Amino acid sequence: MKDVSTLTFDLDGTISNPSSGIFRCINYALRSYGYSAALEEQVVAEIGPPLDETFSKFCPEASPEKIRSLIAKYRERYADVGYSENSVYTGVQEALTVLTSRGIRMGVCTSKRADFAEKILSMFGLIDHFSFIDGGDVGIKKQDQLAGLLASGQIDVSSVMIGDRNIDITSAKANGLRSVGVLWGFGGVSELSEAGANVIIKCPSELEGLVL
Repeated sequence: MKDVSTLTFDLDGTISNPSSGIFRCINYALRSYGYSAALEEQVVAEIGPPLDETFSKFCPEASPEKIRSLIAKYRERYADVGYSENSVYTGVQEALTVLTSRGIRMGVCTSKRADFAEKILSMFGLIDHFSFIDGGDVGIKKQDQLAGLLASGQIDVSSVMIGDRNIDITSAKANGLRSVGVLWGFGGVSELSEAGANVIIKCPSELEGLVL
């Protein structure tokens, strides 16, 4: 890709695999409020969008107030131990090191709350690769996060969004940005191509060759 000013990464499913922690925290919250536990494959299929959307799918009859309570209970366990039940995808750390050595500017835009994202990146020794960490919260869409980064000057129209789910691709597209879909996370080729990814890559080592 030519004329790239910043590579903006999603976190979950792109830099690290959070599935174990998210699965356990989702079920911790569900059981705490008397709901049936979800299967792991059901939870994994929902990783990417904000938590309010995820809990609304598992508890379609729940009121907005109950959804907020479920999220608070989820975060109770996540802040204690869930964030650490996470692993960096093989090859990502090496690719980030190469990109940093080439002077390529990078940032993170995640639906996860910023303080949690910072804890995870610090835990893995990756935070120094990034010029900014932009996190979301309940009711905040990734499309709006990218719009905010553009408005604040953290990124410009030459930035490229990198992520594993259609929400990453469509959010970039809505803001006039190019996007790269990655296949080692939770989305597949069909999902990413239908969303309109400009490039789709199969393994983290291919990140090193994205910028000309």
